[in-house]
Amino acid sequence: MSASAAAASQLEQELIAADFAGLDGCALIEKVLADSRLRRVALVSSFGAESAVLLALVAEVAPATPVVFLDTLRHFGETLRYRDRLVAQLGLEDVRSVRPDPAEIARRDPDLLLFQRDPDACCALRKVEPLERALSGFGGWITGRKRFQALTRADLPAVEWAADEGRYKINPLAGWSSDRVAAEFEARGLPHHPLEADGFLSIGCMPCTERVEPGADPRSGRWSGQGKTECGIHRPADPTSPVTYL
Repeated sequence: MSASAAAASQLEQELIAADFAGLDGCALIEKVLADSRLRRVALVSSFGAESAVLLALVAEVAPATPVVFLDTLRHFGETLRYRDRLVAQLGLEDVRSVRPDPAEIARRDPDLLLFQRDPDACCALRKVEPLERALSGFGGWITGRKRFQALTRADLPAVEWAADEGRYKINPLAGWSSDRVAAEFEARGLPHHPLEADGFLSIGCMPCTERVEPGADPRSGRWSGQGKTECGIHRPADPTSPVTYL
């Protein structure tokens, strides 16, 4: 890419981010989905403990928005049943359950113990690579990340340009508190994930998810004792990127 083309691309990124400044929740989602500069935009959801709020907001704005669910084949049965319940209750019209390549599972994780040997490689196989395939052709994706969830997310912007992906990441709930999320659950009459009452506050694949001790970081039950905090689909924003808007 020439310097002038790169500069034009950077300028466009800055203009788009500026247009979204100060928005969150439904207002941000509505503006993102209506902006043709982003091309197609999908919501990626784990259907985990806090997922129902963002799914409800998207369903309110545009129920036909593509929703990508990464079916790693290692989820709790409760998560799969919760997914089906929310899809029906919210009227989501385009939920896509994306699975890892069976041939790659057979080659790289034949005994289904890759999560013990190399959890990063397991996440790459079951989440990162399938998501990249699923988002091909999309100019942006909506996530449910929030700053209060973990120290690693404390500076999360509402809009970021993911240079490594070549697309935007939109975080409509980035600035929401846990109290605001809880209030939205109650106001909308949303069901909670059935494992939440049993102490599971951040719910991923069954082998790598544990209960959270009272008062602990909500994500402390993920990859406990392994020094791992993210599955790999979310990497820190490029600190040199001009496009991060709070």
